[in-house]
Amino acid sequence: MNYQNITVAGSGVLGSQIAYQTAFKGFNVSVYDINDEVLERAKERINGLKEHYKKDLNATDEEVNLAYERISFNSNLSKAVANADLVIEAIPEVVQIKTDFYNELGKVAPEKTIFATNSSTLLPSQFADATGRPAKFLALHFANEIWKNNTAEVMKHPGTDMKVFNEVIEFAKAIGMVALPLYKEQPGYILNSLLVPLLDAAQLLLLNEVADAETIDKTWMIATGAPQGPFAILDVVGINTAYNITLAKAKATGSQEYEKLAELLKSEYIDKGKLGRATGEGFYTYPNPNFMKPGFLEN
Repeated sequence: MNYQNITVAGSGVLGSQIAYQTAFKGFNVSVYDINDEVLERAKERINGLKEHYKKDLNATDEEVNLAYERISFNSNLSKAVANADLVIEAIPEVVQIKTDFYNELGKVAPEKTIFATNSSTLLPSQFADATGRPAKFLALHFANEIWKNNTAEVMKHPGTDMKVFNEVIEFAKAIGMVALPLYKEQPGYILNSLLVPLLDAAQLLLLNEVADAETIDKTWMIATGAPQGPFAILDVVGINTAYNITLAKAKATGSQEYEKLAELLKSEYIDKGKLGRATGEGFYTYPNPNFMKPGFLEN
């Protein structure tokens, strides 16, 4: 593996984390997003990660600042990928948006460039043709707060070159991840195959007014010993992402229940600016959410 220059396309919660973690491990990183206003927010988000690295990883001021200096920001895709050995795509979970992006990326990226999608729920084979280089395309999926939850699920599709697959596994290790190879496509990989049904079940309990979000979380936390319940997890994932996934399920299955859930997420959360932890409010209010307060797990 001779990757040195990495482009991260999409500077949301996870895109920003992928960019910073990669830079922290010594790679040159170019962050691409659709306009300069979005990139300004990305700079704030990435700067905010420095304190987490100092607190959780005992990183020094010099280390966190050097990592940031390895990152450049660009709203011009051609410039952002001009020297890229690897492009990691972390844009919204919408099939058409991703397809359009790969059509464009395939035209402007150097021939050497490997493409990886960080999609949580969509399969790489859905976009392989759009990339124009299916053999050099695969999935590379990270968990949120990747500096601590350092899983990297590397998933090939039937047309992925095994050399590329193995190179991306080595890259994942080089940025401090535990590389988890998946040899067969699976919607949701390993992590989300386990997690999404939990989040779905929790949201449907809320939709059907069986219990409120805090009671559902409390039940899960007490019964399993988990540090967070499903709604605290959804706040980290982001309500926009949950909405996009739910809407896609509603369209794919024709389910009225998922349609109602998508409408609930939009009207009660997204339209009110409650997008989760990133905006200070979602199902909980931050920085001091109720689930972290003493006594939450008591009567």
